[in-house]
This record gives sequence, structure tokens and C-alpha cells, in this order.
Amino acid sequence: MSKFEERTITSKHIFEGKVVNLQVDEVELPDGKRSKREIIKHPGAVAIIPVTKENKIVFVKQYRKPLEKSLIEIPAGKLEPGEVPEVTAKRELEEETGYTTDNLTFLTSFYTSPGFADEIIHLYVTKDIVPLQELVDGDEDEFVEIMELSLEEAEQLVKEQRIHDAKTAYAILYLKLQGLN
Repeated sequence: MSKFEERTITSKHIFEGKVVNLQVDEVELPDGKRSKREIIKHPGAVAIIPVTKENKIVFVKQYRKPLEKSLIEIPAGKLEPGEVPEVTAKRELEEETGYTTDNLTFLTSFYTSPGFADEIIHLYVTKDIVPLQELVDGDEDEFVEIMELSLEEAEQLVKEQRIHDAKTAYAILYLKLQGLN
């Protein structure tokens, strides 16, 4: 066992849901003691930074029940079983924004909350979006409002904590470092 590795002794599945599953693992710590770990299992997700020809970033405003408020975010969604992230990214872009693209560029993948969840988000950017000829239906329980903001406007919303989820803040930082005007 490595210096920091925890060895799983038992794993008990507590809940299986539509989006996440919950398990409780009993682990042996590096010093030989035992502890419990509550773990949320997630199928993974994608997030997309869509940029218009006018250098505006397309955001969605969406109510988030765990926070009891609406957030301004980049489009995102969970992977379906067997679906490759790039396909999910295009599908979510179409469903949430009414835009499509044939040119997605993979940027990176990152873990959202590794202290208790295994969710990984695959981040893409596209600067070649076009409006769909015919809108596609999104999730029946998802209601979004589209917002197109300049990078400067988005940065101001970060300062005001009106944009304050990690994936969207990361996207804004990425665009700023890449010099989007």
C-alpha cells in the first residue's frame, strides 16, 4: 500500500438514483486504523464554452434546487451510459442553447468534489456555433434562459458572485488566459 492509499475493506450501496448513487465504504487508513467514507458515484459530465462570432459567451441561467437559487453557468450535462463525451457535449449544447457545432475542442477534464464524489467533467470549447434550424427538446424537467455575455461582463458577474460555480469560473479564467477579446 502506498504512503497515502486507503484500502477498501467493505462497500455498502445505500442509494441508487437517476443522477447519483451513494455508497459507504469502510477503509483501512495508511496507519492501520479504520474509517468510513461516504462516496457519491456519478457517471461523469461535460461542459461547453460556446463562443459566438461576436466573441460573446453563451451562458444558461438555471434554477439549482440544492442551492435554492438560479445560477448563470456554461452549458453542461451528464454523460448517458455508453455515450462519448464529445457526443454529450454537442447534444447538451443543442438542447440547452439552440446552437450546434461541428467543431468542439477538448480542453481538459477535472474532478468537481474529490473529497466525497467521483464526478469528472470534460470541458470543451467551440468558436463555431450556428443556430439550429429546428430546436431540439431538452430534458423535460429543465428550464433555462439563454444569456450572451462578453468576457468582461462575465468577469464582472464573477466578482458580484452571480457566476460562482467552479466549471463556469474555470471557463472564464481559461478564456481570459487565451486572450478572448
